[in-house]
Amino acid sequence: MSLKFLVIQTSFLGDVILATSIIEKLVSYFPNAAIDILIRKGNEAVLQNNPKIRELMVWEKQHHKFANLLKITKRVRQQGYDYIINLHRFGSSGFVTFWSGAKFKIGFHDNPFSIVYTHRFKHEIGNGLHEVQRNQQLISWLTDANFARPKIYPVEVDFENVRQYKTEKYICIAPGSVWATKRLPIDKWVALCNQTRCKVYILGAPNESHWAKEIISKSTHQNIVNLCSHLTLLQSAALMKDAAMNYVNDSAPLHLCSALDAPCTAFFCSTVPEFGFGPLTDGALVIQSPISLDCKPCGIHGFNQCPQKHFKCGTTISINTLPIP
Repeated sequence: MSLKFLVIQTSFLGDVILATSIIEKLVSYFPNAAIDILIRKGNEAVLQNNPKIRELMVWEKQHHKFANLLKITKRVRQQGYDYIINLHRFGSSGFVTFWSGAKFKIGFHDNPFSIVYTHRFKHEIGNGLHEVQRNQQLISWLTDANFARPKIYPVEVDFENVRQYKTEKYICIAPGSVWATKRLPIDKWVALCNQTRCKVYILGAPNESHWAKEIISKSTHQNIVNLCSHLTLLQSAALMKDAAMNYVNDSAPLHLCSALDAPCTAFFCSTVPEFGFGPLTDGALVIQSPISLDCKPCGIHGFNQCPQKHFKCGTTISINTLPIP
């Protein structure tokens, strides 16, 4: 009977993208194993077409959170997993792990249920490790310590659906982020668009379209297209794959670039790449404020507004010196 693994990552979309490196690693060592993943509802799209995942489990957290947690916990227990690999560091996923019945329960020390884990590891931010490396240390004793990239799987139909946008040289920009202090100011995006000689595609979720419209209205560039809400996540990825450059915040599109090995220039406003969430693309650029700020970084996730009320970590980033195609 083949081994059964469950990977748990019920955090944000970017975290799920980075979690795919664990799946890549497990498949390389256990090619006949059944590998499932548990994520929160809303993040399913990024894992579509992944041939290395047997089953995608989805926990609905926004409605009837605890009732649905009990349902998903029961379902996990019924599967009879040999290994639970919990990348999430909060109590809900620890609860699932606790009741899973798995022989090996693996995760980070700071999960409140880690006392029942068979293998637990420190999750240390700021020691030079990327989040992918921190995740992979959980299974280094099962596999090895070599680095494996995250990976997503847009398929031919995704590339075919965006072929119409690839008739000339282009760049992609993704100005959105859940956190305001992670977002490069709109006037910087406008300046970037004004400098490029390429066609510009603006990518993002439907609720980010207003930023795209503002950039277009303020820019002098005559060839900008708002694709927010027009493409699926994997179609956006297929477009980013062949861009002359992708310009992103410290947010999920950055991790899409890493999973595709797509060209990437990443803006870090209130956060820093030393947290371990920087781009993994070969030759990627990280752009930050050139001035030293005592208040940066102000938090690992960012805030809805600058705690110091000046947002200098974003407003002092220079666009003029960027290599823009």
